[in-house]
Amino acid sequence: MAIIVESPNFTVETHPQPFVSRADGGHLRIISKDRSISESTDLNAELAIELMFLRMIAAEALRRALVKAGIPVVKINWEELGNWAWKRGDNNFLHIHIFGRAENAKHQIFPEAVQLPDRSSGFYDEFEALTDEDVEAIRAEIMDLLNEAPYNAGWPFEAKRIIG
Repeated sequence: MAIIVESPNFTVETHPQPFVSRADGGHLRIISKDRSISESTDLNAELAIELMFLRMIAAEALRRALVKAGIPVVKINWEELGNWAWKRGDNNFLHIHIFGRAENAKHQIFPEAVQLPDRSSGFYDEFEALTDEDVEAIRAEIMDLLNEAPYNAGWPFEAKRIIG
């Protein structure tokens, strides 16, 4: 797991055991720093806006970075899950999965829905995580996007300050 960027209340990071392999479009997640928040319906308006901003900018940065790396990401899927915490008897905390979807995917075939069998199934065993180079490229794309619409204006905070 590598942290790409942080905001006051969330972390954007890679997934160490991705549900979508790098070559299929990659997998990021946004994690709440407040582990008592179990789902997005628990958020106040300020936190919801911050999360939506991060969803948008991280997804677009993932798409741009992987396209430049030769992976034809044509769609982004977002999922708010947490079901597996219940299987372990753990408390769920808010996290959003961001899945890039490549038109030439071999495992998570686009445009079919992302498959999410249990981790013990072996389904994910051959999946590649995003590389250190991908992390740097995604981070650089985020910084560039902060100067572009719709990320550079109209938010109830200064966008460049929300990302640390």
